[in-house]
Amino acid sequence: MSGSAVVCAQQPAQLPPDVGTTAGGSGVATSDPVPVAQEPVPETAMDPMPDIGIAWPDADGGVDTNLFASPAPVLEDAQSVGAEASGAEAVAGGNAAPGPTPPAPDGVILVDPSQSEERVTEYADDGSARRYEVIINGVDDIADDQFRTRFADLSVLNEFRGKAANLAQINRRMKQDAEVLDRLLRAKGYYDARIRPAVMPPDDGSKGRLRVTFDAVPGGLYTLSHVNVNGLDAAGIRAPVLRTAFPVNVGDPIDADRILDAQRELALALSETGFPFSKVDEPVVQIDHETQKGDLDIVVSPGAFRTFGAIIVEPGPKRIFSARHAQDIARFNTGDSYAASSVEDLRAAIVATGLVSSVTLTPRDAGDNEHVDIVINMTRAPMRTIAGEIGYGTGEGYRAEVSWQHRNFFPPEGAITLRGLIGTKEQLAGVAYRRNNFKARDRVLTAAFTARHQRLDAYSARTISLTAGLERQTNILFQKKWTWSVGTELLGSKERNVVGRQTSRTERTYFIAALPTGLTYDGSNDLLDPTEGFRLGGKLSPELSLQGGAFGYVRAQVDASGYMPVADKVVVAGRVRLGTILGSDAERIAPSRRFYAGGGASVRGYAYQSIGPRDANNDPRGGKSLAEFSLEARVRLGVFGLVPFIDAGNISTDPLPSLSDMRYGAGIGLRYYSNFGPIRIDVGTPLNRQKGDGRIAVYVSLGQAF
Repeated sequence: MSGSAVVCAQQPAQLPPDVGTTAGGSGVATSDPVPVAQEPVPETAMDPMPDIGIAWPDADGGVDTNLFASPAPVLEDAQSVGAEASGAEAVAGGNAAPGPTPPAPDGVILVDPSQSEERVTEYADDGSARRYEVIINGVDDIADDQFRTRFADLSVLNEFRGKAANLAQINRRMKQDAEVLDRLLRAKGYYDARIRPAVMPPDDGSKGRLRVTFDAVPGGLYTLSHVNVNGLDAAGIRAPVLRTAFPVNVGDPIDADRILDAQRELALALSETGFPFSKVDEPVVQIDHETQKGDLDIVVSPGAFRTFGAIIVEPGPKRIFSARHAQDIARFNTGDSYAASSVEDLRAAIVATGLVSSVTLTPRDAGDNEHVDIVINMTRAPMRTIAGEIGYGTGEGYRAEVSWQHRNFFPPEGAITLRGLIGTKEQLAGVAYRRNNFKARDRVLTAAFTARHQRLDAYSARTISLTAGLERQTNILFQKKWTWSVGTELLGSKERNVVGRQTSRTERTYFIAALPTGLTYDGSNDLLDPTEGFRLGGKLSPELSLQGGAFGYVRAQVDASGYMPVADKVVVAGRVRLGTILGSDAERIAPSRRFYAGGGASVRGYAYQSIGPRDANNDPRGGKSLAEFSLEARVRLGVFGLVPFIDAGNISTDPLPSLSDMRYGAGIGLRYYSNFGPIRIDVGTPLNRQKGDGRIAVYVSLGQAF
């Protein structure tokens, strides 16, 4: 006997693809789609069954079954052409000899089918409704997770769980589930499976429930005798490499899922190798029951090989940005071999600009037998955003910030942001310009003018600053390994703090010019909540200060952090920060440019900037060098987490960081893992307090501490 079947595309909540048989078929494969088998509707009135006389509707029925768990999408059914003798015999009951009892899969009850006295026991129907459980035998070596979830999703017995059913209802559902089980076995390559369904009376372990059993004998596994990938030769010199992208070979089982996966892999390989208009048809298998073999044919139309041509932005009612700017964002150039992943990368980058609400990119033949153009259609998103932020930290007090932003005030991607901040110890007003993707992907040009007033324990400062910079940034969508920044700062600041041994504060005016630079390597696996890897970064800022004469110095800082999973839901994280100022005495340097330690992003348990040398009024003075260390265990408990931590730090007036006279803080944090990152609440206490240090400090912010 021979036959043919079509392996169809994937759709949710359907039977798997049927590589079926045709009794007495012609042996000619057909790629015409065949009708999808319709699921029975429980509410539909049923025909009378033999010896019953009454049709029992399922509308209010149900089952209490311990079956496979969690449904999953499965493949669309293609109904076999012609009569399927083996399947009909299986549903009719057959005379399959039960095999040995396999170990029970998760959530499935198995019995020993070798107990023949149970096999011949019949349940006498008294018309009552009973709960029941489902027992499946003989498929343990075949039933992987996909098999189990499909059966659970498609099982009619499992659909109406929780309520009792009468024998008429159980028989109808059982017959439908036997057909489902047969189709699942066919999808795995078992075309001669025999399935015997039965309803058995309760036993001691079923808690008074009926036992609906399926005894399956899968039979022999069908394999492929020929695999023909037709039409691939049109790909020319790339054909041999593309053939390896279809990893189905002679001798492999006729596994419908594996064949469909190979079809998708081949289609992907074509789209990644320069064939934007390629097509891979549905696979077709001819089955020979006598030899338990099958011939697989799949037709491929590669189309013409193309390289990237121009990027074309379709005109819209309002201009967002030009094709030239889109080319700046793209990671491909004209003449590069076409790759669908490069087109998708450009689409994601356009979405990341925040300027579009929807975007489509369509390949279009350029008409020169060489290039393919990329046509971009965009829908403009709202350009303006109002945002607010509220925070609190011991030593920093309360902070409330509001901002207004126009993301495309100066096209393309030239954003203007107005900021205002009111806090118990800081006030700020400013305007900033930011140009994303400046002349290249992920390159950001910034400029800002800011007026700030700070009234801290260490110093008071009224500062006007003008800054500009160019940097390569990372973001949540495209986390970068390497980032860098270069910039300039010009500021005038009137600052007041204690000088020398004085007890009263002295006010001085500073004019400062700086050239800050930075370089960071990020080897972690997540921007906001890393669980493995490490980060290493450095900052260097030569500065020239004018205060009672001109003098210069250099600020340098190194930050390193590491993350290591030690259990399934436990990550140990550590951090080191070292800093130094070279070239000037600490008291000549403006207080706002010195190093400080203490606070939520430093040594928790201490107030903001409270660690280090203190003046005659017991206020922190800052210093020329910094040393900080942190260690914490991040224990995740669902959407919440607990983080015990210990921090240490010190400030020194010498240029080299000192490990003597370290201050230690310890505590515990609570994390709430939201969709946009962890929300952090840390409560710490100083372990070796100085005079004036509080016993408890609380910090609230977004993201992990480091």
